[in-house]
Amino acid sequence: MPTAMTQALPLTYLEAGESIGGTPLLVLHGLFGSARNWQSIARRFGEQRHVFALDLRNHGGAPWADTMSYPEMAADVLRFLDDRGYARAAVLGHSMGGKAAMALALAHPGRVERLIVADIAPVAYTHTHAPYVAAMQRADLAGCARRSDVEAQLADAVPEASLRAFLLQNLVMENGAFRWRINLDAIARGMDGLIGFPDFGERRYEGPALFIGGSASDYITPEREPVIRRHFPAATIQMVPNAGHWIHAERPEEFASLVEAFL
Repeated sequence: MPTAMTQALPLTYLEAGESIGGTPLLVLHGLFGSARNWQSIARRFGEQRHVFALDLRNHGGAPWADTMSYPEMAADVLRFLDDRGYARAAVLGHSMGGKAAMALALAHPGRVERLIVADIAPVAYTHTHAPYVAAMQRADLAGCARRSDVEAQLADAVPEASLRAFLLQNLVMENGAFRWRINLDAIARGMDGLIGFPDFGERRYEGPALFIGGSASDYITPEREPVIRRHFPAATIQMVPNAGHWIHAERPEEFASLVEAFL
């Protein structure tokens, strides 16, 4: 079974539903994302649960580390629960965060009350985001006075305007100079593992699990259902019509309704 390679990190987070007791809901973002991408949905879920939207390592306001694997991300989330005295949590993860959530459920099934995975499966994918990372690393931030100057440098490698805008959410101005608030070097080194998934053998999470896919996305497909059910035998798979990979942003009402019904 995979094990964490480095010390678990203390994660930063956004919070909603602080006055609601019971088992909390943890929300784990995808690659290049952060907790603030989930702020509006977290507030909605906060009407039912105490919600923590986490910044995963090397993202958002979380600490940086040289390595970035799913066992390490799962260990970071486990530390978050331990530090706050929570025995269990419901865990929702999108894309990279979904794989981290699955890794946590398989490694520590007793700590996950129920699992929600958004548009990802426990498999290795062939499409890589390495070209986006390389473009961000190549950008000459020192010579830029405006965000549009940085965006122009990404245009060839990232032709889709909406994706460029998403990546540029990681660009911050400090003391009159731009910097990336994600650890691009660590992400680049860990990319093969990030598009893959650890070998958990025949380990299974027997608890309730909901996998939500976008009908226009190729991340959850019929040929990937057997491996989902091998590791998550109680899984329900729901596809959202006319949704791509970012289901929660493209079809927020449908996505939130499915999650709320499951919770």
